[in-house]
Amino acid sequence: MPSATTHSHRPTTKVQPKTFKSRKTTKGALRDQAKGKIPNEKGQRKTPHQQVMSKFDRRNQAKQRQLAKHKEHQKETSVFSGRDAAPRIVAVVPLCADVDVSAAIKSLNNSLDIESEVAETSFRVSVDRFKQKLQYVPVGRDLTASMDAARIADYVVFVLSSEVEVDGLGELIIRSIENQGMSTLFTVVQNLDKIQPAKARPDVVKSLASFMTHFHPGQEKIYSLDSRQESSNLMRSLCTTTPKGINWRDQRSWMLVDEVQWPSTGTETTILTGIVRGKGLKADRLVHVGDWGAFQIEKITAAPLSTKKRKDDIMAVDETEAENILEIPGEDQDDIAELAPEEVMMDDVDVDEDVTDATSKKGVLLDDHHYFSEDEPEAYIAPKKLPKGTSNYQAAWYLEDVSDSESELDDEEMEDVGADDAPAAPEDGMEGIANKEPTEAAMSEYPQSEMFIEPDEDDDAAQLEAYRARKRDEAEDDKEFPDEIELHPNVLARERLSKYRGLKSLRTSPWNTEEDRPYQPEEWARLLQISDYASSRNRSIREALVGGVAPGTRVHIHLKNVPKELEKSYTPSRPVTLFSLLRHENKKTSLNFDVTHKEDFEKSIKAKEELIVQCGPRRFIINPLFSLSGNTENDVHKYCRYLHPGQSAIATFMGPITWGAVPTLFFKRTNPEEDGANGLSLQLVATGTARAPSTSRVIAKRVILTGHPYHIHKKVVTIRYMFFNREDVEWFKALPLWTKRGRTGYIKESLGTHGYFKANFDGRINPQDSVGVSLYKRVWPRNAVPFTGPLLEEGASGLQNEAMDEDIQ
Repeated sequence: MPSATTHSHRPTTKVQPKTFKSRKTTKGALRDQAKGKIPNEKGQRKTPHQQVMSKFDRRNQAKQRQLAKHKEHQKETSVFSGRDAAPRIVAVVPLCADVDVSAAIKSLNNSLDIESEVAETSFRVSVDRFKQKLQYVPVGRDLTASMDAARIADYVVFVLSSEVEVDGLGELIIRSIENQGMSTLFTVVQNLDKIQPAKARPDVVKSLASFMTHFHPGQEKIYSLDSRQESSNLMRSLCTTTPKGINWRDQRSWMLVDEVQWPSTGTETTILTGIVRGKGLKADRLVHVGDWGAFQIEKITAAPLSTKKRKDDIMAVDETEAENILEIPGEDQDDIAELAPEEVMMDDVDVDEDVTDATSKKGVLLDDHHYFSEDEPEAYIAPKKLPKGTSNYQAAWYLEDVSDSESELDDEEMEDVGADDAPAAPEDGMEGIANKEPTEAAMSEYPQSEMFIEPDEDDDAAQLEAYRARKRDEAEDDKEFPDEIELHPNVLARERLSKYRGLKSLRTSPWNTEEDRPYQPEEWARLLQISDYASSRNRSIREALVGGVAPGTRVHIHLKNVPKELEKSYTPSRPVTLFSLLRHENKKTSLNFDVTHKEDFEKSIKAKEELIVQCGPRRFIINPLFSLSGNTENDVHKYCRYLHPGQSAIATFMGPITWGAVPTLFFKRTNPEEDGANGLSLQLVATGTARAPSTSRVIAKRVILTGHPYHIHKKVVTIRYMFFNREDVEWFKALPLWTKRGRTGYIKESLGTHGYFKANFDGRINPQDSVGVSLYKRVWPRNAVPFTGPLLEEGASGLQNEAMDEDIQ
């Protein structure tokens, strides 16, 4: 009989459906889920005002933000709207040798059936379809003209060729325009119809787009000038797109000069005509015109364009309207002077006394103190042979002929015994006090020291030459042995390094500025002093926001004291730009720039080497100093002899201040035949940004004197090849010593007459280690000279830059 099995039915056949999962829960569901609890809305709404705002209020606030944004957009484009509106400036820049700029402009105009003659200078066309005006600025393959046109253009149009690749000059133009700041960019290609077969044309366009995205990632569209449809689309974009502008340019008033009227007599002024753009143009501020320099404004008059009038109104034209004065300078007009007025220095005698007093010092300056200089130099006292454990006080009671018969120690051993002492700090500049020596019979892992024997002069010179048989490439040696110098045995270090001082810490030690006064430049005290850079910058920028001649107004600007020689250098085919300078922007100070070495330039840049810099609307010839960036407690920064590829530093020189973080370009004259020069006599070697200027920022040039361990006994080491006479050792005795493996020490005493000395360290050093001592002096930035003329001339050869700096002087 089968066994009984249990069986059960399911309690019910009703299946509970899954709950509906919604990302947007209803208010009722949230209320039921909370069960009367107050929801924690912390972090969801920012302010208490927002927590109590109703739905209507939130919607109204969003509408107000939308209207404010729309009003801001209208304000940006209002300069282009209206019958007398300003034209949109379009810079047409060729990048290839076979590009025809005139044909490119003609193709754009023909796409909208615009009949206009193409001139070599800037000219205007009226686009009736979009009720806009365009002002073309055609330039040739000229680096200077291309950069000048691009920095005042609303739109930059790069013209490529379908058959010829972009050469070195084209790439230099692209990089220069990109780094100086650029508004909206468009790229076109010319002669695409000449590519055969036709199916290869998309590949050419794709290749050109890939080339442009390498420099400008947003340039994915390449317009073909051979296509009427694409040309008309580009014209639509030029007439309707809001230009993004350039930040540093929009903080100032600027203008593209349409016409220059030179004076016929000495009493007349030079008149520049154009349309004001950017901020309002003020007659109190100075204006910088191209490469001509900065000038004062005598007056600003209206210059409206002549319009068609009815015959009845021809005779009723008011001729005085042309002389409608819009603004004249007041008492607040900026001065053209770059430096503060000279003041009679009443303390010149004190300065001379300080100089003479400094020469009478007996030792090098360490931080803010001359050690070993208060009293007369200590006479050399021969060490006595004393019993073990004799104190300094007891030693005074022993006569010269007393000795301990149980422990006869020679002079050298007695000095070495002091190495067991707790070493004094390197910055103390004092000799250590001897500790108890180990017993003579004790075993030691260190070799016994030997008596110092004065080396033969010929043997010592041969050993020195073999020790220094390395480097000869200065730039490569600076990478491997930065700041290290080698003194000639016949040169006195205390004379060669008389301007140098020691520092216990480069970051925290105080820097005595009184020692620098005899060596500072003559105009250093007359430079602009800025105590609070941020507030001064904001105040100068805010002043430009209100007042002045409104943007979009066509004006005549009458300039004072323009040299007649500029008329000969004026070329109508080159664009002339005018920028209004902010307050104090013509005054000189010590300028600082964040500078980064360009990867395309493979060579190192030497400090004080001649460079051409462009900062905003101005160009200068400079010999910059390079120093390490960062903030230090004492505002002392180490000087860099070279700016190596891939490195960043602070470039410093004296020149007129520029408010704000303005992009800066550094060019260098090169030999066209050198590798990597691309056949050009000018290369873009570095880029940077303007930083806060400061006359209190100390750039300290460091030199390192290295020596070689000659004898090592425990922590006492005999050093050679650092100095070459006894007097130099005594002069630099206060300086702390260090090794490349992290040991620190101090000079104990001089040995012999060849510059050997004995030093104590905080631990045993390696025989392969090298001992160094650091010295610093303040270096002063050099003056910038205004640059005039083209940056790159055809056939120009690179200049042979002389070394502007020596290792020591």
